[in-house]
Amino acid sequence: MKTIVIHNAKDLRIEDDVVPEVAADEVEVKIAVGGVCGSDLHYYNHGGFGAVRLKQPMILGHEVAGIISQVGADVSHLAVGDHVAVSPSRPCGSCVYCAEGRRNHCLNMRFYGSAMPFPHIQGAFRERLVASAYQCAPTGSLSLGEAAMAEPLAVVLHGVRRAGEIVGKKVLITGCGPIGMLCLLAARRAGAVEIVMTDIAESALANARDCGADRVINTKDEPELLAAYGDDKGYFDVMFECTGAAPALIGGLTAVRPRAVIVQLGMGGDMSLPMVMVTAKELDLRGSFRFHEEFAIGIALMGQGLIDVKPLISHTVPLADAEQAFMIATDPLQPSLKTQIQFF
Repeated sequence: MKTIVIHNAKDLRIEDDVVPEVAADEVEVKIAVGGVCGSDLHYYNHGGFGAVRLKQPMILGHEVAGIISQVGADVSHLAVGDHVAVSPSRPCGSCVYCAEGRRNHCLNMRFYGSAMPFPHIQGAFRERLVASAYQCAPTGSLSLGEAAMAEPLAVVLHGVRRAGEIVGKKVLITGCGPIGMLCLLAARRAGAVEIVMTDIAESALANARDCGADRVINTKDEPELLAAYGDDKGYFDVMFECTGAAPALIGGLTAVRPRAVIVQLGMGGDMSLPMVMVTAKELDLRGSFRFHEEFAIGIALMGQGLIDVKPLISHTVPLADAEQAFMIATDPLQPSLKTQIQFF
């Protein structure tokens, strides 16, 4: 089978690998679609992020959906031909955090396509993926492209849960990439009455406007428009920071009200913060990392038509041209949102 392997920054290869045997509690999935994630781009462009560095070749990918091609002897709730999204979250189930229900913090997590541990956890960008049956969620009438959006949607749903009550709140979202756009959809579904989004690219801001943002601000060309929200100690009740860039976070801190909740979703490395402002405004800065049970919730929301991700899928590239997908997703001049790789 063909796999997409990163060796070092800008060294992406399509390589052959063998398909593992299917155990009694596993299934084999013929992968149809894989979405290129921000972490995939960090590995492709920089060989990692923060202190996490590639130390060996690694199969990329964790946003995948496909069709079951084989089932293990003990699997009864799935069948050959079922369309499924595959959750990359594989907690051990036995550590202290799993016991507490915080499975996204599992001490022995085997999350697809991660260089955090060594040896690295190989990813899901492969023509055939053998997975535990519990990872596979039937997707009903969703297209396989929509189904592959379950993973980033789960990330955002976990972030919205971290924010707490959103009904009636005014929300600021910094960054209009795929995660920011999914935040827009999820926050609106959760009851936000006003959503303002910021970015430095006009094409990204146009996408946000088309998807229902109440206002968009180009913080590169018109930073004063965001700064104006800082009058009277701020305006927004909740902020979702989706860029991982210090200027976006710091600019947003000025615009939020005292005791606002800031949820950090973007991961771009360490940064310095104006802690005097955080303290004086009694701001609540919360991290948000991965997800677990939100994966199935995201599929249910999409399946019921409550969240429509179709407008966010901007490019689909065949497996043979996989590197082009990474280039499209990286190019700030491309009017792209989610770029997906078609495996068949």
